[in-house]
Amino acid sequence: MKYPIILENSADGWIVAHCPTFRGCVSQGETRAEALENIREAIELTLEVYTESGWEIPGPAEWTELVEVEL
Repeated sequence: MKYPIILENSADGWIVAHCPTFRGCVSQGETRAEALENIREAIELTLEVYTESGWEIPGPAEWTELVEVEL
């Protein structure tokens, strides 16, 4: 299953990755590739916890639109 990921540049130069489907599922990396690999691992571990706990695994969020805002 594919889950949406949000990547953000942090003040210290690292890239922070969030998975909005799972509250608190956050990781980071020095590069985009590393951040994506780390968030993939975090999602896999989160899914393990959900499965072992008998919790319902939410379906991925659906992205329908991006909003561009000018400053």
